[in-house]
Amino acid sequence: MGVEGGMKCVKFLVFFFNFIFWLCGIALIALGIYVQIELRKTLVTTSASASGAPIVILVVGIIVFFISFFGCCGAMKENYCMVTTFAVLLTLIFLLEIAAAIAGYVFKDKVRAVLETEIKEEMRVYGNDTDVTHILDDLQEKYNCCGAFNYTDWFDVPRFKSHLVPPSCCNAGMNCTNNPTPENVHNKGCVEKVELWMKKHIIIVAAVALGIAFFELLGIIFACCLMKGIRSGYEVM
Repeated sequence: MGVEGGMKCVKFLVFFFNFIFWLCGIALIALGIYVQIELRKTLVTTSASASGAPIVILVVGIIVFFISFFGCCGAMKENYCMVTTFAVLLTLIFLLEIAAAIAGYVFKDKVRAVLETEIKEEMRVYGNDTDVTHILDDLQEKYNCCGAFNYTDWFDVPRFKSHLVPPSCCNAGMNCTNNPTPENVHNKGCVEKVELWMKKHIIIVAAVALGIAFFELLGIIFACCLMKGIRSGYEVM
């Protein structure tokens, strides 16, 4: 005989929250892929720190996806071992998310330094590497930016040392390559523009993470209640 009464309600709540986790897992996978693609369009990453965040989001999404499927099976079969395993794994994921949030807050000020390193590295090989050249041109045109912090950064690149800039630095309809001035080039640096883009999307990621964490906490509570109900004398179906 399966669980009855209040425990039956808890059983379906556990199943419901696992379905929510399953959807959240899909959302995290999609978000991780999207951020990774956007970063690849923006930066040719030369360090793990620059591409680590989307990979972490993607991995967590995959883990949540499979854990939620495991939890659904445990809830429907009223299997004490499966429900216990689900609760333990979900608790570990919850703690890891808290640790990741703390680490993200601690290292948030290093984002600018990472962006500066990446963009300056791209500028250094501009013209010698076709892929990097296209990516950096697209970046400067998309964000209306020039150089790391301003257009004069290009003067430190050997091939542009004669006070030249790439065509992608020019304002629409203007030719600034041989005579760049604040009037005919993009005045903002790409570090600032990309940093603003990342901060905007970090808010979205944080909101999604908070929502998932809330449902995870409820899922853990309901899973523990179901475990207690099964262990207290309810038979496994």
